[in-house]
Amino acid sequence: QEQNEMADLLEPVMGRKVIVTGGTGYIGSHTVVELIAAGYEPVIIDNLYNSDISVLEGIRAITGVTPKFWDYDLCDSQKLEEVFRAEGKVDAIIHFAAYKAVGESVRKPLDYYRNNLTSLMNLLAAMDRHDTPALVFSSSCTVYGQPDTLPVTETSPVKEAASPYGYTKQAGETIIRDTIAARPAHKAVSLRYFNPIGAHPTAFIGELPRGVPENLVPYITQTAIGLRDELKVFGTDYDTPDGSCIRDYLHVVDLAKAHVMALRRMLDGENKAGYEVFNLGMGKGVSVLEAIAAFEKASGVKLKYTITGRRAGDIEKIWADPSLANRELGWKTEITIEEAMETAWRWENRLKNKE
Repeated sequence: QEQNEMADLLEPVMGRKVIVTGGTGYIGSHTVVELIAAGYEPVIIDNLYNSDISVLEGIRAITGVTPKFWDYDLCDSQKLEEVFRAEGKVDAIIHFAAYKAVGESVRKPLDYYRNNLTSLMNLLAAMDRHDTPALVFSSSCTVYGQPDTLPVTETSPVKEAASPYGYTKQAGETIIRDTIAARPAHKAVSLRYFNPIGAHPTAFIGELPRGVPENLVPYITQTAIGLRDELKVFGTDYDTPDGSCIRDYLHVVDLAKAHVMALRRMLDGENKAGYEVFNLGMGKGVSVLEAIAAFEKASGVKLKYTITGRRAGDIEKIWADPSLANRELGWKTEITIEEAMETAWRWENRLKNKE
């Protein structure tokens, strides 16, 4: 019954145009697939900094549709204006485009502040000029820092960020909240993701990191398939049951569906507050070592890994209370971590076979 209720919330709504920034990226591409399935017309803006144009082929293979694509950088406000003028009426924006690696942000803070905040402000200005009424913002559980109590709810305090990346998400949310407060006809939702993993079950799209992966699961799959010599586990001296960091992992398709539901909520007038925030997670903490075990179980591959020192910017443990999103958006996770690992492994093997 719950699956039927989610399906009802994803029923087709034909003809609404949605700009998806970063739409060839990992979460963006999966969301484009779900938008097409729900009858929306996605228009992608992406400068391919951390993605590949071949993702459009994967989207077409799944949906039969090749979405319109603009190869532009959102930090160029003139190029962004060209898109809005060319596209005409835009019903909503889903904003993914941002630098996203915690470790890299510690090494390159100015790059993160310049890119992530300038692009957002340019987008909000264009949204205002062209009277686009709804925005979904790709935020992160990093806004909570290391929480005092777990699980994390939307009313948990936003603490000092542990990384420049985390701060750009905090600042981004503040910029959006204040902008929406000054524009009562507009609506916005910030979706605070926990840790998306996995790939589309068709294996036509998935996580495609450039260079050395910063996220755990692609590093796991690349190690398992022989692209990396071994996986490094950053610290096993944390105050957790097995000493490794704990995160809340959810499948990227589950995450993508939440964006469609948030969009529907705003466009159908159910968002009465103007600006809303939702946590998106499975609601369960899984340690790095448990995630490795889940992969080994799903794939049948024994993983080579070593223990090393802690990594700058990492927090010890965090997982979500997703009950607000469950109740207000009608959203819930449906895919287990083992199933997510299996899709990630299928995707990694497909990448190898394409070489």
